[in-house]
Amino acid sequence: RTGSSPLTFILIGIPGLPMSSYWMALPLCCLYLLMLLGNCTLLWVIKTDHSLHTPMYYFLSMLAMADLGLSLSTLPTMLAIFWFESTSLHFEACVVQMYFIHSFSAIESGVLVAMAFDRFVAICYPLRYASVLTSSLIMKAGGAIFMRGICVVLPVAILIKKMPFCRSHVLSHSFCLHQDMLRLVCGDVRVNSLYGLTAVILTKGLDSLTILLSYMMIIRAILNIISQEARAKAFSTCISHLCAVLIFYIPLIGLSVIHRFGKHLPPLTHTLLADAYLLVPPVLNPLVYSWKTKQIHRRILILLCRR
Repeated sequence: RTGSSPLTFILIGIPGLPMSSYWMALPLCCLYLLMLLGNCTLLWVIKTDHSLHTPMYYFLSMLAMADLGLSLSTLPTMLAIFWFESTSLHFEACVVQMYFIHSFSAIESGVLVAMAFDRFVAICYPLRYASVLTSSLIMKAGGAIFMRGICVVLPVAILIKKMPFCRSHVLSHSFCLHQDMLRLVCGDVRVNSLYGLTAVILTKGLDSLTILLSYMMIIRAILNIISQEARAKAFSTCISHLCAVLIFYIPLIGLSVIHRFGKHLPPLTHTLLADAYLLVPPVLNPLVYSWKTKQIHRRILILLCRR
């Protein structure tokens, strides 16, 4: 940081588009409104319908809350850029935004693991489902997922806050990401990079392997079911969760790969993948679960018909 003036970063919108691009701002606002409406409706339906007070829907509530947190973390800077053409952001605010984005991302990944475990117990040990997934266990799992997201990302924020920034202060996205901020540091970033990589491996790396292992055992259990109808029914209970996993992990893996190996790619590729990673899952998850889960689908239709 130079002199006594506070350090500020410059955020960018979409490369190649003018800042006052209202045709881009309007769809973004619609996406955020759709996200808020979808996730809040999901939470309200689960809270008010006592038939949905089961482990599967408690985990779905956690997913909706993580989606809300993830989207609301990016909302201030996205709206500031596309509506008000305000691109500067103080360093401290950038660190706070980065912390919340990565924390809620880690929390969402943990919730997807819990949901995979829920499907594993329901299909592989159906008679023990109620005794294994008790309310106490669900509360402890939720608390552990939340605390992991908070604690694992905290050192990332502390480490980067101590780093000197003396290069260009222009970031590559409409929000602050750790990898993007690290690119502008002019000191030794080996500790930051090593811890950042360790944090990703301990959260999303282990989570994706756990989900993969769960589904290997689920598929094996489904294939052992003799009845074709029962087999199809068992698999159909996993479709919504599988969609949520793919929606979350495909953009995440793509973004991680191009940050490390795609420096030659045009900036638009980085921007679109980052936007997809943070905006698409919170918008699509409520739609997928509302459409594929009969109880939620039916409840929403009843509410619409009443109005």
